[in-house]
Amino acid sequence: MSHGEECGARLKILFYMVALLLSTAGAVLSFKNFSNSFNNHHQRIGLSLYGIIWLQAIVGFIRPPRGSKRRSLWFLVHWMIGTTVCLLGIINVYTGLVAYHEKTSRSITKWIAALTVEVCLLALLYLFQDKWAYIRKQGVILGNDPAVRSIDRVVVFPQDNNKHKETQSISLVRESL
Repeated sequence: MSHGEECGARLKILFYMVALLLSTAGAVLSFKNFSNSFNNHHQRIGLSLYGIIWLQAIVGFIRPPRGSKRRSLWFLVHWMIGTTVCLLGIINVYTGLVAYHEKTSRSITKWIAALTVEVCLLALLYLFQDKWAYIRKQGVILGNDPAVRSIDRVVVFPQDNNKHKETQSISLVRESL
């Protein structure tokens, strides 16, 4: 990362390639070591996930440049594929636990509870991360940083006519105590 943005971009691409290779290795090991008759939901979802992961990688590599008319459509498709992979991945873990229970008759209650807690914590973290900037703008003091409150719109009514004029956003900075 010390060589600037170009090195960071290379590390990102390397990370994505390693993730793609690991998922391919997992699929190969699954085909080689397990009886894959695709007679249960876990195996079918896993196979579709593998295909969708490769589709996501291909869509990622054909990204249009910023400012292009196709960029927003590409972003929507890329986001939807990524969200589908996440949701199907979570569902596939649950179906895998059920398949394990059916095959071995062992209890999976603790595993289901642990997975549910993990998924809930990740969902809360995702939602909190999305709103972190918003929380900071509301004037909540969580350290030595100055609290920032913003007024989105100020409407000024001139004396001489009834038209209103909107001014730019105003930020009020208050030093923390």
